[in-house]
Amino acid sequence: MKLGWTVHGDGKTMGPSDVVGPGERLSWPLTVGIGLQHIVAMFGATFLVPLLTGFSPATTLFFSAVGTVLFLLVTGNRLPSYLGSSFAFIAPIGAATASGGQSAAVGGILITGLTLTVVGVVVHLAGARWINAIMPPVVTGTIVALIGFNLAPSAWGNVQTAPVTAMVTLVSIVLVTVLFKGIVGRLAILVGVLVGYGCAVVRGEVSFAGVEQAAWFGLPEFVTPTFQVSLLGLFVPVVLVLVAENVGHVKSVAAMTGQNLDDLAGRALLADGLATTFAGLGGGSGTTTYAENIGVMAATRVYSTAAYWVAACGALVLSLSPKFGEVIASVPGGVLGGAATLLYGMIGMLGARIWVQNKVDFSDPVNLTTAAIALVVGIADFAWTPGDLEFKGIAIGTAAALGIYHSMRVLSRWRGTSQEAASPASAPGGSEVESAGPVQ
Repeated sequence: MKLGWTVHGDGKTMGPSDVVGPGERLSWPLTVGIGLQHIVAMFGATFLVPLLTGFSPATTLFFSAVGTVLFLLVTGNRLPSYLGSSFAFIAPIGAATASGGQSAAVGGILITGLTLTVVGVVVHLAGARWINAIMPPVVTGTIVALIGFNLAPSAWGNVQTAPVTAMVTLVSIVLVTVLFKGIVGRLAILVGVLVGYGCAVVRGEVSFAGVEQAAWFGLPEFVTPTFQVSLLGLFVPVVLVLVAENVGHVKSVAAMTGQNLDDLAGRALLADGLATTFAGLGGGSGTTTYAENIGVMAATRVYSTAAYWVAACGALVLSLSPKFGEVIASVPGGVLGGAATLLYGMIGMLGARIWVQNKVDFSDPVNLTTAAIALVVGIADFAWTPGDLEFKGIAIGTAAALGIYHSMRVLSRWRGTSQEAASPASAPGGSEVESAGPVQ
């Protein structure tokens, strides 16, 4: 494993087409700036899960930071990612807490982490080829896209809390992106958030009461897990979502960097499993590779793992300092909504990029139907509640993409109908358009 990084160019400037790879970095001041963007991107969602489930935000942030360091180490410092609290745990935690208390919910998180760890070991030893067979580009692209677009209502909800501030934040990001060259343009998200925060302060939307009352230093609260067999079934299905999110993350980073990272799929699953296990040992929320930070990488084209070490260290400091944590937590919903509008959309478009780069043929009715149904399920956030379990758009959309693709592929080959058009509106694959010549 290589922990060092090669300085990209002079470390201070980037051309319009430059890309900073995982093993490279800019100068440390600029790397710190990009790391701060990653903290801003993950913070709102990472804090939201414990706030919704009654867990300690500081404890969740602590295990999020530790988990990110663990992830970088296990993946050999080759896969840029931040591990934030997973939304897939919200329903199981709520149900388990209501039945057996917080410690029982923490025990469920621990079991989920151990299960995912086993899956990661199997994938690492058996290789990622079987994952590619199970999740071809049309499926992975669909999953990545629906994860991003599924988050759209969350962005809109934050925007509605302060529309003016959200608009100032979003417009600032857009203007900085196109008006400034080099690294300033790459820091557009952070600059836009700072401008939006300033606007929120002027408009009286920021409360500093929590900052004034908080101590400078303090350890988070830890919770010891307990186990109730009747509740563990609530958490095991979450493993499927975490597998999809992790594999989708590996595919997204591979698409953005142009590198084949399939050999890291098993390590990514193993690392997230270990991180979730550690969270379950002390009262943190379960973790997953964070889509929000993919958006930051897409915007900056800086994929350096050094920025994630900065983000992890910064998050660790924040988790040990209630006062700093309250400062970050004071960022109002309007600012988060403005930034998330861009970030979540970028995540969705990365799914489309996977389709384009892998030349997915949408004149094939199997591919077209798979993406069409799964995207609507994910974007509309379909829900299914069998008993105490609740599966939402991302989980159902993922299952739909997998189930529809493979069942249709098997049946079409059996019946010899794989080349039949799905409908008169089926999209041409490209060659049809070229052979038709120009429109008269």
